[in-house]
Amino acid sequence: MSLLEFSHVSFTRENRTIVNDLSLSIEAGDFLSIVGPSGSGKSTVLRLCCHLISPTEGTIHFHGQDLMRFNPMELRKQISYCFQMPYLFGDTVRNNLEYPFLLRNKPVDPDRLEELFAAFQMSTSNLEKEIQHLSGGEKQRIALMRSIVFQPEILLLDEVTSALDVANTQIVEKVIEALNQAGITILWITHNPEQSRKYANKILTIDTGEVRSLEAIR
Repeated sequence: MSLLEFSHVSFTRENRTIVNDLSLSIEAGDFLSIVGPSGSGKSTVLRLCCHLISPTEGTIHFHGQDLMRFNPMELRKQISYCFQMPYLFGDTVRNNLEYPFLLRNKPVDPDRLEELFAAFQMSTSNLEKEIQHLSGGEKQRIALMRSIVFQPEILLLDEVTSALDVANTQIVEKVIEALNQAGITILWITHNPEQSRKYANKILTIDTGEVRSLEAIR
C-alpha cells in the first residue's frame, strides 16, 4: 500500500484547471522532487497533499484512507508543510517554535529546541527575537524548524531554499537529507536541477497542471 496516492485528481478554480487528472503513488521514505515552470500547479499539488484544498475530481488516499475524511488539525501533525513565503506568528521565535508542543498538549522540550538550532547552525539567543526583526533567510529557517519540531511522516517543502545564501542553503539541504534518511517522506518543489538530482529518488515534472514525466533516478 502506498503512503500517499492520487487517483485521477483534478483541481479547478474560477473555471481554470490548475491540476488535471493527476495519478501518483508516493511510497514511505520517498524523496520526490517536483519541478516545472512557475504557475504549472506544483504548489497546488502540495496543498492537496495536506488537505489545505480539496480536489474537484478524483481521490487522495493516505495510508489507504480517504484524505478528505481526516481531521485537518490531526492530519497536519502527520503531514507538515513549509511554505515558500514563511508563515510565522508575529511574535517571538520562541513562541513560534513552542506552538507545536502546545498543539499536542505536551510540555516544551528545551533540549529539542537546542537540537534544532544546532542542526541549522543558529544560536539559541534568537529565541527571544521578534519575528519582524529577522531576515528573510532567518524566517525561512525558523519556519522549517517549526515544521519538524515533531518529525512528521511527510514533509512538504515549497522552494524553501530560494531566500537563502549558498552557505545556509547547504545547511538546510543537509538537514532535509538527514530527515529523509531517518525515514521521513519528502516532497520538495525546487527550481534547482542540481538539488533534484543530488537528493531525490524520483523527479516529477509538471506543466500546465499535467504530469509530463515521473523519473526514478535511484
